[in-house]
Amino acid sequence: MEINYWKPTTSLGVVKATIHQSGKLGFSQAAIDKLNLSQNTYIMIGTNKENKKDSNIYMAISKESNDLAIKVNKAGNYYYLNTKDFFNEIGVDYKSKSVIYDIVDISSNNEKIYKLVPREKDRKKK
Repeated sequence: MEINYWKPTTSLGVVKATIHQSGKLGFSQAAIDKLNLSQNTYIMIGTNKENKKDSNIYMAISKESNDLAIKVNKAGNYYYLNTKDFFNEIGVDYKSKSVIYDIVDISSNNEKIYKLVPREKDRKKK
């Protein structure tokens, strides 16, 4: 018998984004590396138009500004998007819940996009 052993992959960390209480969407270092984020990056975010029950968020990266894109901001080594209005509009309760999105590669119409899959838990009381 011949065994095909699985080769472990080395992970740089969890590729995720977290909504802060301010409504900003902050990216983990692994997400920054995977998405190749910089201060010259723009991101378009949206929801599934065909399925209103889909709680995932969809994101496309652009190196150019356009009417649908949000500029990536930087504070120290931290990259984030000003998304407060977006999350308020789609009804995400980021004030009382800690909302973390796992970022997954997908493609739509031969375009590389990312699906942000939510995980929620109650915020710790201070």
